[in-house]
Amino acid sequence: MGVELTNKILGVIGCGNIGSIAARRAIGLQMKVIAFDPFLTSERAMELGVEKVELDALLSRADFITLHTPLTDKTRNILSADALAKCKKGVRIINCARGGLIDEAALKDGIESGHIAGAALDVFENEPAKEHPLFGMENVIATPHLGASTSEAQENVALQVAEQMADYLVEGSVSNAINMPSISAEDAPRLRPLVALAGHLGSFAAQLSDSMVPEVRIEYAGDLTAMNTEPLTAALMAGVLRPNFSDINMVNAVSIAKDSGIQISEQKSDSAGAYDSYIRVSLRDEKGECSVGGTLFSDGTARIVQVNGINMDAEFAPIMLYLENIDKPGYIGDLGQILGAHNINIANFQLGREKQGGAAITLISVDNEVPDTILKEIDVLEQVMKSRTLKFE
Repeated sequence: MGVELTNKILGVIGCGNIGSIAARRAIGLQMKVIAFDPFLTSERAMELGVEKVELDALLSRADFITLHTPLTDKTRNILSADALAKCKKGVRIINCARGGLIDEAALKDGIESGHIAGAALDVFENEPAKEHPLFGMENVIATPHLGASTSEAQENVALQVAEQMADYLVEGSVSNAINMPSISAEDAPRLRPLVALAGHLGSFAAQLSDSMVPEVRIEYAGDLTAMNTEPLTAALMAGVLRPNFSDINMVNAVSIAKDSGIQISEQKSDSAGAYDSYIRVSLRDEKGECSVGGTLFSDGTARIVQVNGINMDAEFAPIMLYLENIDKPGYIGDLGQILGAHNINIANFQLGREKQGGAAITLISVDNEVPDTILKEIDVLEQVMKSRTLKFE
């Protein structure tokens, strides 16, 4: 003898894309659906026709429980021995999501005791599951993970892959990537120059630092606060880490930073001051902090507008000379004399200062490499406190 689904209560744990589809199917079978999902809003629950509940309420009320969550530290063994004990007697459990969401030993005990009426599983904690204590039990259905094992599913997957690659190559949009932020077709044209700006700012800050720093603070202001900033953070962190990791890129930058113990914090402000959009990155360690801010001008040009709190206006160039100096007469002439003597051509020269006679920063775009021997000559100048060559791809 079996049981009917009509008028039974289905408890959905995880009401995202797949969970919401399962809920709609169940409602079509005249089931009442209750859902536990911390990210499910009341508006979305109403739209789906489900009742949003806490986990304990779901466990005590559901005749059937279906799981549709990823496996994370928070969801591992979400149906633990304690959780299964709270379930309604005669409950039936379905897991077609991820192995590890259920305490399988406790599930077996619950079925043998009669508290759990049955289970249907196509995922297991250890896979491939060639042998398992649940296999062969009368009230257990066990199959391989069959979600895409249909002719239609295989054809649809192939079409989706082709369409998504075409979208990326033609429009720059990224969808359904498991290891990098998504970029919509609408955002791609606006984000592309901002991604380049963010990468350069991260690289600039990293080249000012003598070692890998434990803390990175990123500030987004103005129009950027209404945009998807995840790709910008990924590009910026790739720039920050490039001096220490040769194979770094947007895909792996954030995860490598976290694995390396680097703390990343983001702040957003609707006000950007003089600029429509503004990005600033600050690197902090026990020695102090260095920061670089930048923006995009209306013509799409990426500009450096602040370094270590000193305002300036400079374009990025493949090779740049960075100097921290004191604002004193004769400095520019002495510096130009050294560069001229070594046939180093100046393309652009920008100077920003804190106040007259105070701390200043010089950014010079040059057409030639500036070797360490020339930097040593520059460091001898009484006005210069620090010199460094910066390179941008």
